Amino acid sequence: MEKSTPEVQQLRLDVERKLGRRICSPADFDRLSLEVWDKTHATLSSSTLKRLWGYVDAGEAVHRTTLTLLSQYVGYADWEHYLAHLAAAGGTESDTFTGEGIRTGELQAGDRVLLAWLPNRRCVVRYEGRLRYVVEEQENSKLRVGDRFEAACFLLGQPMYLDNLIRENQPPTSYVAGSKHGLHRVEKL
Repeated sequence: MEKSTPEVQQLRLDVERKLGRRICSPADFDRLSLEVWDKTHATLSSSTLKRLWGYVDAGEAVHRTTLTLLSQYVGYADWEHYLAHLAAAGGTESDTFTGEGIRTGELQAGDRVLLAWLPNRRCVVRYEGRLRYVVEEQENSKLRVGDRFEAACFLLGQPMYLDNLIRENQPPTSYVAGSKHGLHRVEKL
């Protein structure tokens, strides 16, 4: 399973909701590791969690054991039961998704990406490394110039999922754009 799939991204959000906070510092990963141990009596290291959240550079693959332990932490028997819950709740219906577009691993710090979605939204972001981006231009979007966020990929026809969206002094949040029709333009500038 890849960490950029919507199911894994949703699991991360559910874990943060259960923990009661955004996970964005080494202390947060240590705390989550301890809480997973308290709930499951199984070890899930801080370094594994940092890779899953994109806090440190790593590959896209996530072990099923990691997904099962986090599913158990949020109250499900295992990863499969968590996926069944998502499907029953009208969530995503597949394990993976593919499409043309740009994956963060293909970019170098400083690269710029043009993103567009319906009805007339347009945004140019600059990659800063470690899954992090900053908004440089926007038209008709709720995103603002200077907003910072994390994203694993931008795929045509798929929604754009942003994590750890930071605006000025506001707490980090998550954001989805193009939730119905997905992105209709993804272009490296």
